[in-house]
Amino acid sequence: MPSITVQPDLLIERILTLEIVRVTERAAVSSARLRGHGKDKASDQAAVDAMRRELNKLPIDGTVVIGEGEIDEAPMLFIGEKVGTKQGPKVDIAVDPLEGTVLCAKNMPGAIATIAMANGGTLLHAPDCYMNKIAIGPGYPKGTVDLDAPTEENILSLAKAKGVKPSEITAILLDRPRHADMIAAVRKTGAAVSLISDGDVAGVIHCAEVKTGIDIYLGIGGAPEGVLAAAALRCIGGQMQTRLIIDTEELRERTLKMGIKDPKKKYTIEDMVRGDCLFAATGVTSGAMLDGVKFGKDVIETDTVVMRSVTGTVRRVRAEHRELAKFHLD
Repeated sequence: MPSITVQPDLLIERILTLEIVRVTERAAVSSARLRGHGKDKASDQAAVDAMRRELNKLPIDGTVVIGEGEIDEAPMLFIGEKVGTKQGPKVDIAVDPLEGTVLCAKNMPGAIATIAMANGGTLLHAPDCYMNKIAIGPGYPKGTVDLDAPTEENILSLAKAKGVKPSEITAILLDRPRHADMIAAVRKTGAAVSLISDGDVAGVIHCAEVKTGIDIYLGIGGAPEGVLAAAALRCIGGQMQTRLIIDTEELRERTLKMGIKDPKKKYTIEDMVRGDCLFAATGVTSGAMLDGVKFGKDVIETDTVVMRSVTGTVRRVRAEHRELAKFHLD
């Protein structure tokens, strides 16, 4: 029988439909077992271990280019780590095995397990540092908002583009002291503020979802989360601008080693995710975007969203896992 050659893009599509969901599902189930136990690092470690195991089963030659954990010394899939069977296409991988470790530890809404995958050399290689961000959903003229514009100007410009009063705009920000001035500026325009304690990947995605009532994401969050959010918006549409916050000599040296020659560069979605990408997220605790893991006597239920940029496809996968429930293993 003649051999069949599978194009790399088709193989990536196959991974999307058959395999990538399993990666975030297993990470979500593992961390969800520790929901409400107050063990944020243990929850993170469980998610990391499960995600690494599943990634190493995939027919890919993968490199983790966006990892997490260096800021708070949490466990991580480290930047530069090789994953997969090495028998497949070269891919870049961005991971946040448990976004919202505190949310999981306190059993609060919105914790997710998430991953993005793209062809090798197409994801921004960024250090685990902070990043300034602004994002809105799809359907607006290019340049409606700008990272370097005053907060009030961005709110007014967005309201004009949407055809509403500023009082009908809602901005989402991480609830951090560093955002006090920005929050005051948003409210000065008459717009509303929605504060989140953690989870800025989901926060950015909310801008592109009509049901959330969120119009714009503002503020400083993690760079890994920024690239993951950019991958999601690459799939579902929207605008996003970011800039790395390189404020130490060590970070400057690391960014240079990663090939970032201009540490003050303003990135767009297309700069952070160049070409086709996949994005998947599974709920750990129930939130606006996804339901959390449900543990039954004979079955474990998960809720996952998976996206692909080249087709604009968004799939919702509600799965029942009987073997996991039977053996209490992942």
